[in-house]
Amino acid sequence: MHTDDRRAADLEELGLTNYEARVYLALIRRDVFTAAEVAREAQVPRQRVYDVLEGLTRRQLAILHPGKVAGYSAVAPETAVNRLMEQQRRSLGRLERLSDELAQELLPTWDSGRTHTDPLDYVEVLRDAADTSERFARIQSEAERELLSFSRPPYVTPPAENVAGLEASARLQAAGRTTRSLYTRDMLDDPEVLAVVRQFVEVGEEVRIADTLPLKLIIADRSTVLFDMPDPVARTGATTSLAIRHASLAEALRLGFQSVWDESPTLEEAMKARAEAEQAAAAAAPEQP
Repeated sequence: MHTDDRRAADLEELGLTNYEARVYLALIRRDVFTAAEVAREAQVPRQRVYDVLEGLTRRQLAILHPGKVAGYSAVAPETAVNRLMEQQRRSLGRLERLSDELAQELLPTWDSGRTHTDPLDYVEVLRDAADTSERFARIQSEAERELLSFSRPPYVTPPAENVAGLEASARLQAAGRTTRSLYTRDMLDDPEVLAVVRQFVEVGEEVRIADTLPLKLIIADRSTVLFDMPDPVARTGATTSLAIRHASLAEALRLGFQSVWDESPTLEEAMKARAEAEQAAAAAAPEQP
């Protein structure tokens, strides 16, 4: 592994994104860079470098030098690493508190569940595909603040038919709210699905691409979740879906969503990487006699 690649990977372990790590490594090479200069040095897209520099400055890993043309410099590596470590400690502390609170909050439900066999009123078990599709549409239509989703085939509702989702994304974005979707990389090979995803992007939804996703999932307003549970025994593709209204469970799953989101490229980044890989493969292929 190239030295800078290894150093970038180490910085990512400490909490930076790949772009942030590359820009920081570029900044330490001299006293001051302009945004355009550091974008070239770090090989980061010009349109992304301003957000990256703002993030590094906000985390006190870079220093802004105002002027006619703003300049940026890195804080000393020892200081930067110590600050990243402190941020990791604070994050771990928050997760420890959240896990303790979640365990205590779920305990009464667990105890109650040991004393009776009636279904919990905040859990819906959906075994019919049509019921799942209807519930999926209703969750999107009723969302008021935030929609997060893991989307992978086979889709609960085909993307081209997900009118409720497109309307919800447009409505929430117009209100300054959040809609984010993670798709699996194989979506890039399906022109029909890709065209629909671009429609969602056009109305403001944020989309990123993950190599794999553990399940299909939607989280609405940090309070309601819908996810599938493929039968681990049946070989017929049997799936049960659960719709659960529970804020603590939603928050726990939201943390998992955020972890995958932070590590995944945007749609355009994934498309560019795919095109570059195809070009490299074509160039490496032996010429036909």
